[in-house]
Amino acid sequence: MRTDRYETVLGLDSYKGPMAKVLKLVGYTIMTLVFAGPLIALLVGSLSHVVDPTKFSLIPQGGFTLKNFIEAEERHVYDYLFNSFVVVGLGLLLQMLVSVFAAYSLARKRFIGATIIMLLILSTMMLPEEVIAIPLSVVLADLPPFHLNLIGTYAGMILPVGAWGFSILVMTEFMREVPIELEEAARIDGASELRVFFLIILPLCRPALGVIGVFGFTMIWDQYLLPLIVATEPSQYTLPIALRGLRGDEEVGIGVLLAGATLALLPSVLAFLAFQRQFVQGLTSGAIKG
Repeated sequence: MRTDRYETVLGLDSYKGPMAKVLKLVGYTIMTLVFAGPLIALLVGSLSHVVDPTKFSLIPQGGFTLKNFIEAEERHVYDYLFNSFVVVGLGLLLQMLVSVFAAYSLARKRFIGATIIMLLILSTMMLPEEVIAIPLSVVLADLPPFHLNLIGTYAGMILPVGAWGFSILVMTEFMREVPIELEEAARIDGASELRVFFLIILPLCRPALGVIGVFGFTMIWDQYLLPLIVATEPSQYTLPIALRGLRGDEEVGIGVLLAGATLALLPSVLAFLAFQRQFVQGLTSGAIKG
């Protein structure tokens, strides 16, 4: 069915016979080059002996090599990659926990001020990072009410991304669509609050978890301003900040920079592939319900 939709968009559904197969092949090849071309060029360039960024090639220039990735290790790129994995792993876990519990309260419970709380959550999505950069740095330097200094720590990069309005909104709207009869039946059977949440509500929200997982991973992984505020020395940099430094270093070749960019891009691609089924189900479910 998905292939049929692509054929309709390309105008190939009206063609029959051997010629249709050729046209479909050409159409799919063009689509692949358009959408996957930059990724292919990046990967090929990182595996090339001689890198010419002005030329697109499907074959590594000067032959296949891992030299660029070896030199990237000498530039501590893998240390920056480890920092990014720590931040995104713990940050995404915290963000998903906060999102599901906050959404459960907003979607399944009735209390005074719920609408105001939801509006406040949505308002956080309207402020660009540059606006809150200075207040955020002040708060992280003296975290109330404990008066802790989180500058120069992993916690300073993780806690600010632990709550995201987009994830809470998606989970709230999805949980509202879960039939109340299922929850009532479980309570009649003697299920506790936590049992209803973990065994009834949460499994039905698996598609939404895939959506917030993919978007949350990408949001945290691409963070630039927050690590720049928190990090006090180069060893604390995440990979996006490190790539900016490598780009400005004249001693670093374009091949090493492409190798670092490849390492920065692959986790996002793998995260999407891992959550692809739940991600598509979540988006289509929302479209059908809307």
